[in-house]
Amino acid sequence: MVATGADTRALEELRQLLEGDPRVVVDPDLMAAWSRDQSPIAPDAAPLAVVRARSVDDVVAALQWAQRHGVAVVTRGAGTGLTGGANALAGCLVLSVAEMDRIVSIDPARRLATVQPGVINGALDRAAAAHGLRYAPDPGSRATCTIGGNIATNAGGMACCKYGVTADHVAALTVVLADGEVVRLGGATRKNVAGLDLLRLMIGSEGTLGVIVEASVRLLPAVTAASTVAASFASLGAAMEAVVEIGGRLTPAAVELMDRTTVAAVEQMAGMGLDTSAEALLLVVCDGSSAAAEAEQVERIARGHGAGEVYRTDDLAEGEEFMAARRLALPALERQGSILLDDVGVPPDALPAMVVAIEQIAVDEHVTIGTFGHAADGNLHPTIVFDATDPDQRRRAETAFERILHTALAHGGTITGEHGVGALKLPFLAHQVGRRELDLMRKVRAVFDPEGRLNPGRGC
Repeated sequence: MVATGADTRALEELRQLLEGDPRVVVDPDLMAAWSRDQSPIAPDAAPLAVVRARSVDDVVAALQWAQRHGVAVVTRGAGTGLTGGANALAGCLVLSVAEMDRIVSIDPARRLATVQPGVINGALDRAAAAHGLRYAPDPGSRATCTIGGNIATNAGGMACCKYGVTADHVAALTVVLADGEVVRLGGATRKNVAGLDLLRLMIGSEGTLGVIVEASVRLLPAVTAASTVAASFASLGAAMEAVVEIGGRLTPAAVELMDRTTVAAVEQMAGMGLDTSAEALLLVVCDGSSAAAEAEQVERIARGHGAGEVYRTDDLAEGEEFMAARRLALPALERQGSILLDDVGVPPDALPAMVVAIEQIAVDEHVTIGTFGHAADGNLHPTIVFDATDPDQRRRAETAFERILHTALAHGGTITGEHGVGALKLPFLAHQVGRRELDLMRKVRAVFDPEGRLNPGRGC
């Protein structure tokens, strides 16, 4: 993009507001680093500028500047999103809050942590551990994703079946609205029914209602006992039948799935000694005082559904090694080619039919699909591996992606369990929600952002 004379004057004003470089980036080559997330097919364009915010004042100044000049604003954190929700729009201002990465406080008495949005999920968990506490939400990418991004998408992950999604751990937010006004939502109390719940509305809004600049999140006691079961199955359907029974009888901390394609990719990448002959691997984590007894029940259930190799460990470190293999699923598949990662959710009892349908879609469209995900929640990540330089492969990958979405809806599910709508899934939102519901969403959005400048064309 070539800046016009008006653009040049406006950018000089922005530099002065933010005390000059390097907080304002205008070099096209440098801006590319902030211009897209990890979705390979979601569109992006050249922004007018990138602001590297380091304080609330920076965010306020940037939003007020954008309002004066009628510039759209796309807020981003670490860029680990998978739906194009943080991709730059032509002539927009990309507002990066990744450098707002300070843990403001940890209050063990209240079991609350107050953090800036750029704090890495895993870093907060490690800081909490020094107080005998933990931050439970674990998106699987906790080594790289940020708390602000997790809140903006209401990220789920590995611990949801027992501990809930990100929203269940957010106590309060400080948010800068589109006009630069700062508001505080929520509070430190456990119960609070004063007025409409604007806090929950902000969580998962994907940067369309305001910019999160601080969050107070709830902490839990550290895990002192856990048992992990690894079970291999000869079919995905049998593994999912086991998941349905486990979920009906127990509340494990995590039930993670990897299909044969995913296991083979992880094994090729990391050489962890995984069983690559089985069609499915389930990893089940039980924690708390009854962890060992629950894990024994998981073993019996798995064997009752035809599991071949079943291994259980009560060692925390060894259990984490198994979960480390699961965390490698996406990067391992990425090494196989371009990926198009889906994020569908169905009622858990629909999982057996859903995985069979995904397998059939792979056959019909002649594509490779590696399926992994958070099975106890019914949340699957069928990941299509293809050659993005081959138009025919790209077309077939996109067709498979769309078929998976429609199949999830046909089973009473959702087009996104945890990654958000972003730009990638916006065309499919109307297939899930009704006309009136979508209209209400857009009217709410207009109350917060009357000019429609915050992340336009994303979310709803």
